Amino acid sequence: MGRAFTALLALTTAAVCGCTVQATDQDGKAQGPVRIEVPRRSTPPADDVPAPGGPSRTPPPATRAAPAVLWSRGDTGRDVRELQARLRQVAWLFDGPTGTYDDLTERAVEGFQGKRGLPRTGRTDTVTWQRLLNMTREPGKWDLYLMGGQPADAPDPRCLTGRVLCISKTSRTLRWMIDGRTLTTVPVRFGSQYTPTREGVFSVYWKSRHHVSTLYDSPMPYAMFFSGGQAVHYSSDFAAQGYAGASHGCVNVRDEPAIADLFAQVRNGDKVVVHW
Repeated sequence: MGRAFTALLALTTAAVCGCTVQATDQDGKAQGPVRIEVPRRSTPPADDVPAPGGPSRTPPPATRAAPAVLWSRGDTGRDVRELQARLRQVAWLFDGPTGTYDDLTERAVEGFQGKRGLPRTGRTDTVTWQRLLNMTREPGKWDLYLMGGQPADAPDPRCLTGRVLCISKTSRTLRWMIDGRTLTTVPVRFGSQYTPTREGVFSVYWKSRHHVSTLYDSPMPYAMFFSGGQAVHYSSDFAAQGYAGASHGCVNVRDEPAIADLFAQVRNGDKVVVHW
């Protein structure tokens, strides 16, 4: 009885441990080895099973950070001019560039974003800017200053004495100067290559407030003639198109209040210098 109990205990231990045991008969003689296989666990240990309602062991997906905003409404500067110039290239903006991120620019950016499946924020972030860069070319100087606003270059030495309309073809600006001091600066436009504005030193010989060109049948308000039929005058076409157009040789001014004030100050005989 004791031997039988010992053998049974060995078999039980083997079954638990999953090892090979040596069985014996009732006389204590050894028999062939017996292999006992422990059944595989069909369910994971309790520690591997998440508690009901508890946190998942799968890590949550990483949250993508929002792209940085480069410019938004109220910003100003050269970078805003470039943004506006590029928006003009893809026909999302028709005014400007002005260098000020206004409501028109905001709506243009919002439309551009929506067309390309981007969040319609109206703010120019890094993703929006990169998409716009890929679709446009580098704007030139007169794309950036299509409607004026460019800085004036230094006045010609001939402008430093007396009363002078000092007109630079390089910076496309007119300075109204008295004894070397600049009183007014406005952007101006010149003639095309087929009707160029003459360069040199002239003087105002005739002023005509409501002048109309007899050659081109076009209005020339606030005209101040300095060389034949060429005059400094207001141009509604320049006001509308900026440097996308050209004059027939005159010096166009797009700021009507500014040239109205200038017309009131300039006298016949005042000097006109047109230079590069």
